[in-house]
Amino acid sequence: MTVLQVLPMVAVLVGLVLYTVLANADLGTGVWQLTAGSGERAHQVRAHIYRAIGPIWEANHVWLIFVLTVLWTAYPQAFASLASTLVVPLFIAGIGIVLRGTAYALHGATNGPGDHPEVDLVFALSSLITPFALGAAVGAVASGRVPAGPVPADIMTSWLGPTSLLVGVLAVAGGAFLAAVQLTAEAARLGEVEMAARFRLRALLSGVVAGIVAIAGAFVVRADAPALSHGLLDGPGRIAVVVSVVAGVATLVLVWTRRAHAARFVAAVAVAALVAGWALAQGPTLLPGLTVQQAAAPYDTLLAVTVSIVAGAVIVGPSLALLFGLVLGGRMDRPVDVPETAVPARPPRDRRMLGRGAVGLFVAGAVLVVFASGAVLMTVGLLLVLVAAVAGFVAVGPADLGLDTDDRTGSGTLFT
Repeated sequence: MTVLQVLPMVAVLVGLVLYTVLANADLGTGVWQLTAGSGERAHQVRAHIYRAIGPIWEANHVWLIFVLTVLWTAYPQAFASLASTLVVPLFIAGIGIVLRGTAYALHGATNGPGDHPEVDLVFALSSLITPFALGAAVGAVASGRVPAGPVPADIMTSWLGPTSLLVGVLAVAGGAFLAAVQLTAEAARLGEVEMAARFRLRALLSGVVAGIVAIAGAFVVRADAPALSHGLLDGPGRIAVVVSVVAGVATLVLVWTRRAHAARFVAAVAVAALVAGWALAQGPTLLPGLTVQQAAAPYDTLLAVTVSIVAGAVIVGPSLALLFGLVLGGRMDRPVDVPETAVPARPPRDRRMLGRGAVGLFVAGAVLVVFASGAVLMTVGLLLVLVAAVAGFVAVGPADLGLDTDDRTGSGTLFT
């Protein structure tokens, strides 16, 4: 195995770590959106979440695009096998990302949390299904249910095994923990003592839950994927597992002692160590019967990919570092007025019916896109999904979506 065959995979793992830490902390806010309840306190919680993730939420998906692009280019055989077998969870994750982005954009045209609660609901649910689907896909790979070669495994049972479900649940629980820690630190930085206390409790509870899931998961993996279990607990991955456990406990201690700013970085180490442990436990095998060396593209392609990664890092790295530096340093803060008496607006009956119709069209279209074998049926399915997107946009979108803030108060201009 040559260095050039390994370097793109190292880059993939780095991108996967960054996506797991950054995007999962972002996606984890969906749990707290969904469980915020109702009333003024719930509106304040949701407003804090939207404000905290505002400057950086879209940048997090850069890492997912990076991982998929490098994997596709540098290890095409492995990518083809993954895409053909895991088409359903990848499709679900993609739809979740799109719906979440749409809901966030629609939220910007509302009068704050409590106005058009269906937008908040879509945002929260899509924030849950995305990490679960991606985690289930990772679990399928880790448990050896994705075969290498032109014949894919069953597109449903491959990602619904015990290890897949475990990793999916762990992704949601871990994301909720990361999000709570980050939101605690953000509230503390802004001097919002009461909000910091609320999310401090959430961080402690979700950290305990994530730990329980991880401990129970060890028994699940031992029974369902003994090779992976051996690599994690008895093989090269055990050091990373120990680091993850120590960092997780340290995070809880830091949150308990109200040192949330330090906790946000230690929590990232805990999650990153889990990804590193999986890589160490499974390497050098990518898929059953397919190693990194066997899956690697020709020399010229690997060289071009490596040069592109280095060039991209030189350009994108400083930009992202500047973005996060500005956010963490508070230099992108802006005051946000939350209505004190935001009453959830129940949409008119015709819009509710249109929303239900959009859901039905989307389900029908998604089934055709994923399961249909003919080009005509797949085209029909795609058209149904597009129609569902338009109908859903009309159903849940605020009536004044095309207006800026001043216009909603009667003194602005239309966007052109």
